[in-house]
Parts: sequence; C-alpha cells; structure tokens
Amino acid sequence: MLAPLGVVVQKPADVGGLAEVVEDQPDFAGNARKKALAAAEATGLWVLADDSGLEVRTLGGAPGVLSARYSDPGATDARNNEKLLAQLAEKPGDRRARFVCALCLAGPQGVVTEIVGETHGEILHSARGTDGFGYDPLFRFTEPGFSATGKAFAELSRSEKSEVSHRGRALRSLAETLPSLIPDS
Repeated sequence: MLAPLGVVVQKPADVGGLAEVVEDQPDFAGNARKKALAAAEATGLWVLADDSGLEVRTLGGAPGVLSARYSDPGATDARNNEKLLAQLAEKPGDRRARFVCALCLAGPQGVVTEIVGETHGEILHSARGTDGFGYDPLFRFTEPGFSATGKAFAELSRSEKSEVSHRGRALRSLAETLPSLIPDS
C-alpha cells in the first residue's frame, strides 16, 4: 500500500541490531509508539510499528493488548481461541467485538503520526474458515455494505480482508496522510 508513494520498506532483519521491545503499555497505541520510538532511535530511520488485537465488549475489552498471549505466555492461536470461547460461554448474550490496529510512524525526531484502524463484528460460537490466523476463524464481520459482511475473517479472500480489516484500514489511512508528512527533499 505504501509502494506507490515511493516508500522503501525494510524489515527489522534488514537493518539489524534491533532489541526486542517489551509490550507493556496499557493500550495498542502505547505499544506501537514504544516500538516505533525504540527502533527509530536505534536506526536513525523513520519506523512504522503496529500493535493490534481483539477486543470483546462483554469481556471488558479482553483479550485486548494481551491478544497474542491471552491463554498463557507461550500461547497458540488454538489455546487463545479455546479460552475466548470458554469465557464467552460463561457470559451468554452480547458477542460484539472489534479488531483494532494502532500504527505509529516515528523518526529520529520523535513521533510523526499515529493512526488507529478498527473493524467491527461478533464472536462466533465455533470456528469457520481455513485462512487467516489468530482469532480470524471466530470473528464474523458484521459491518453492512461489503461483500465480506456475514463471513468469518478466516473465510475472506485476501482482497476482501484487505478492504475491511483493521490493519488494511489503518494502512490506507496512513497512505493518504503520508505525502503531507514527508519533508521536501
């Protein structure tokens, strides 16, 4: 999504020497900011970092920032999904949820911009679909007006998921904003 803007994307392995950043902030934006600032300071480059996860309304926003390690520190997608379904079984009724992606673009001078993308749906009673990862088989997209409406994220084609996902929405927003942020060369 950023290639048409002339942005050259490098992975952490391409620049080397980046220390692991502990994701200990209370929200997605804080974790993304912490990672972006640490990498920008270490490399002297502009850095885009993200943090994302699932928030379920009836669980008070859980799993939230613990989405990847919801069941335990060495969690697998299967164990996280099992825990989510078990907790929801104890609280029947409202299964509304949202995926959230917080992006932070930082440079050596500090934070350049922060963007949040989200997508709304509900948690299914059992998994559907074979594509995706994490909570995708349990998350049914419910926003009206899209070809993806009513499908689990694990049932979506790559283009459908890019159109409606929290990460796709955040990246599109960044791509729209980025030209105004890049200083004249």
